[in-house]
Amino acid sequence: MSIDVVDLRNFYGHRLGVVARRFVSRGIRRMWPDAIGQRVLGVGYATPYLGLFREEAERCLAFMPAAQGVTKWPSTRPTLSALVDENELPLPDGTVDRVLLAHALEMSPEATSLLREAWRVLASGGQLLAIVPNRRGLWARMDTTPFGHGRPYSRSQINQLLRETWFTPTGWSEALYVPPIERGWFLRSAVAWERTGATLSAPFAGVHLVVASKQVYRAIPARRAKRRLVPALEPALAPSPGA
Repeated sequence: MSIDVVDLRNFYGHRLGVVARRFVSRGIRRMWPDAIGQRVLGVGYATPYLGLFREEAERCLAFMPAAQGVTKWPSTRPTLSALVDENELPLPDGTVDRVLLAHALEMSPEATSLLREAWRVLASGGQLLAIVPNRRGLWARMDTTPFGHGRPYSRSQINQLLRETWFTPTGWSEALYVPPIERGWFLRSAVAWERTGATLSAPFAGVHLVVASKQVYRAIPARRAKRRLVPALEPALAPSPGA
């Protein structure tokens, strides 16, 4: 089930959304320190994080699924966003270097098809970075934020899904250890929550951040020979009624 683009935009306009954007952006920067000369594609509602790369990337695009809706991005420059079918991205094969999935994988009714489309448009050696709600985290259990909608994942579930869609996970991180409570006095302690959770490697982070590389050469399962079925009973001729 997808969440409306208006709700996503409103969330990131409020204090809790600003805090979430800050901590998730730090995690993204640790995993992708730069994107100089890269072609970056955001799928889902990735615009709060694509701004990290817009000035340094060769090209930066934002594709938003039809079920979610689309908003203009960036707001004061020529638009770089488009409404698309997430299972048929309007790009030729191997045309982007990096794909950022945000509010996409957990919202998609066909996560496998979405990842295979991301694999198709990635160039050889390209990377995917997925921001996915943590099944064990508080953010996935409260529907007052976008991270509480759709399907959350455990780390093992993400790993299996990526491998099934021809990606190799190469890096993991977490973010949003602070509980999703939108109170001014509580949000002032958000930095302490984040530092403590990261130091202790606590399992209750709000989101997983996983980087995966495209498997250019993947194993093809061998086809098993068809077994010849042998009937258990031999047919016999029955005498005709007139005999």
